[in-house]
Amino acid sequence: MQIKVCGPGCTACEKAQKAVEAAVAAKGLNASVTKVSDFQEMAQLGIFSTPAVVINGEVKCVGRAPKQTEVEGWIS
Repeated sequence: MQIKVCGPGCTACEKAQKAVEAAVAAKGLNASVTKVSDFQEMAQLGIFSTPAVVINGEVKCVGRAPKQTEVEGWIS
């Protein structure tokens, strides 16, 4: 499973990153979680507002930090 957390590193982006990492740990999944801060790469993914979460190429959340339980639902 490939999970990308997109954002420049603001407080909301860090919150999104922590929620994703906590959800992956809670589910015990072997997932690759990467941080994307390059705006060109984000634009190629169709993301123009941050933070955003992309799972296996599918944009799940844009413009807000998701809750851990929400991420757990996406990765189940």
